[in-house]
Amino acid sequence: MWTFLGSDCMFFGSLIATYLVYKGRSLSGPLPIDVFSIPTTSVSTFVLLMSSMSMVMAYAALRRNRMKTFRIWLASTAIMGMTFLAFQVFEFHAFVNHEVVVDCTVPLEELTALERTVAADCQPGQHEVEKQVGLTPRTNLFGTTFFTLTGFHGAHVTIGVIWLLSLYFLSFKKGMVTPERDLDFDLAALYWHFVDIVWIIIFTVVYLFGVFPGF
Repeated sequence: MWTFLGSDCMFFGSLIATYLVYKGRSLSGPLPIDVFSIPTTSVSTFVLLMSSMSMVMAYAALRRNRMKTFRIWLASTAIMGMTFLAFQVFEFHAFVNHEVVVDCTVPLEELTALERTVAADCQPGQHEVEKQVGLTPRTNLFGTTFFTLTGFHGAHVTIGVIWLLSLYFLSFKKGMVTPERDLDFDLAALYWHFVDIVWIIIFTVVYLFGVFPGF
């Protein structure tokens, strides 16, 4: 497991490095400041971090042979993981269907680069213009690197959720998950904490640095 996590560190390190190398090189929008919603992503990040706490509680319950409590905390961890994935699906959908509404009476210098592009469609006498400017992996370099990085992380979370649910159901079978045979759960917990740590880095580097350049 440590060997796998070490290789995964290199994998995510290369993805993050690629994102940083191409940051700011997109020739057209949307850009991070146009689509990111920090409050929404902060909530999903908090949920994922809390899942690490519930994982620790599940491990403590297993060591004390409190199987009922163990199952409650383990199920809670899996549910929070699925909640995080639901947030990610919602976020991706919002990015793909991103719409920009521009007030045609506002001076161009007060608009963002993307809004200026949309404002080019303003006609004489028109008060506002609305245009769908979605972000996909094919839109620009930002879209390609962003969806690749966060998509692979989402895949890791999905694998973790399946792993946790498998352990949950196996715990009902006698002798499958016990304090004496806790290696499978130890490995799952190690993997889950790793996924959480990777997301903290992604949230900081991609989201916070993307919206607040001086952060």
